Amino acid sequence: MKSVNPQNGQLIQTYEPDSPNTVQFKIARSHSAQFSWKQKPVGERVQLAWSLAQNLRARKEELADLAVAEMGKPLSQAIAEVEKCAWLCEHYADHAAAYLSDERIETDAAQSWVSFEPLGVILGIMPWNFPFWQVIRFAVPTVLAGNTVVVKHASNVQGCAGLLEEIFEASSETKVYQNLRIAGSEMTDIIAHPDIKAVSLTGSEGAGRSVAAAAGKALKPSLLELGGSNPFIVWADANLDSTLETLVKARIQNNGQSCIAAKRLIIAESIAEAFIPRLVERFESLKMGDPSKKETDVGPLASTSFAEDLENQLKESVALGATVVCGGTREGAFFTPCIVTDVRPGMPIFDRETFGPLLAVSVVQSPEESIALANQSAYGLGATICTQNMDLARKLGKELKDGAVFINELVKSDPRLPFGGTDISGYGRELGREGILAFVNKKTYVIR
Repeated sequence: MKSVNPQNGQLIQTYEPDSPNTVQFKIARSHSAQFSWKQKPVGERVQLAWSLAQNLRARKEELADLAVAEMGKPLSQAIAEVEKCAWLCEHYADHAAAYLSDERIETDAAQSWVSFEPLGVILGIMPWNFPFWQVIRFAVPTVLAGNTVVVKHASNVQGCAGLLEEIFEASSETKVYQNLRIAGSEMTDIIAHPDIKAVSLTGSEGAGRSVAAAAGKALKPSLLELGGSNPFIVWADANLDSTLETLVKARIQNNGQSCIAAKRLIIAESIAEAFIPRLVERFESLKMGDPSKKETDVGPLASTSFAEDLENQLKESVALGATVVCGGTREGAFFTPCIVTDVRPGMPIFDRETFGPLLAVSVVQSPEESIALANQSAYGLGATICTQNMDLARKLGKELKDGAVFINELVKSDPRLPFGGTDISGYGRELGREGILAFVNKKTYVIR
């Protein structure tokens, strides 16, 4: 496994994959640790989360520098990612006991209740684009529920994976977290392992189908958080100043490599002519370059191949009638922030997820048409509506199929709120109370 700096193509480090015997040993060790870990009261388990938060903050610069080097994340955003991880730890430390408390239910029995008990060892398969946040949002609530976790991280961020494991080791005497350094092709056998009780994947649609099939064959629960092609809907009465800044952040954050990024701008015709030139001006003012510099807005994509994929999607769409208004040129892994108009269904940049700083623009006549076009997608992760008419936004927001609707705000995850999608964006929910209950046995008790 190789960790390569996408900015310059230089090798950072190579890693030896775990042997089959090592994988078996790690799963067995996790299974053994879970037996003692689940016996601890929740009040003791949450000390892990408090320690994690402290250790993450103490080493945030080190963590951020590694994310910058391995996948090109702008430095300020990498630091913010670590801070968000610490916030999640503190949230679950504060609320885990309440989330996991027995639910009393009135029946004709003397007593009846539902208890939320751990399943065992849970497998996490994690992506590279948020190398800390994706892992922490899966692992922390899952572990606080009494499970232990083994994590297969993306091969290109093995430095980040190893450092996270080190921080977990420093935060708990129990071996609740272990990193599996293996290839994705080995996942079917790992999922089938008798000591693995469930699996959570954040990744591509293709990986989701493969993991879901393997979990189904093994009759094990799975949670999938897959891609997205989030619509960003701007109605004629929107506050264009605030909408402009929200949209730029929603599309460009993490170099555009986010499942919840605003990938499709759907805008009212009456304001499009005034708004789009302002949007172009903002895109062209973004500073692209070395992601380790604080002033950089946009760094390289995580690999040259990812930039090539985005370039090909753009070329195919232009051949079908789309118009490039700004950007869209590639040099190595760098892809200049790009706005494309005249976009319609049937074009790759409308139909498929674009993982990079490219915004597809479609013009509509009415709010109803905007909702219809937003739903004309195989994805269903999140959507933004910008308007001053809250009644209409609430009403039409219910017609959106997505897992989340944000009004006058970009789609983002929050430890306090459930997160997940519909259709090929996956199933299940992370974060909030639903997140800590994702991998528990909801056990019914009845006393006569």
